[in-house]
Amino acid sequence: MTAAPISPPIPAQARDLLGASARGLLEAYATPEASRRYATAHLAALRAAAAVLAARAHPVQQSRIRSVWALLPKVVPALEEWAAFFAAGAAKRAAAEAGLPVVSQREADDLLRDAETFLSQVAAVLGVDQQVMLRERS
Repeated sequence: MTAAPISPPIPAQARDLLGASARGLLEAYATPEASRRYATAHLAALRAAAAVLAARAHPVQQSRIRSVWALLPKVVPALEEWAAFFAAGAAKRAAAEAGLPVVSQREADDLLRDAETFLSQVAAVLGVDQQVMLRERS
């Protein structure tokens, strides 16, 4: 039997962001109000993307600031569609955070499931067990 390759340890900052993302998803599941649920789920996805950058990105001199969603596909091209999907919802998240009724319960629930799937893919990319994410820094 061949042993599975061992992933290199990821930085503490990336682990912290993954844990915050997982806890954010739990919070979103417990939130009945659609706008808050949507915003919380989107923020959880943002933290998961930031964890990838914390673990895999190399510092680069840039004159302008770029969003996490713009940088993510450059670091992990396999996450390009996810980055585009969540980038497209950023303005709606901002409106939801402001308390505006911009999403239905269905949209909030759909985004929450999408954010959960995204976090699973991020965990796989980084070689992290999702159960470990919830236990750390709780």
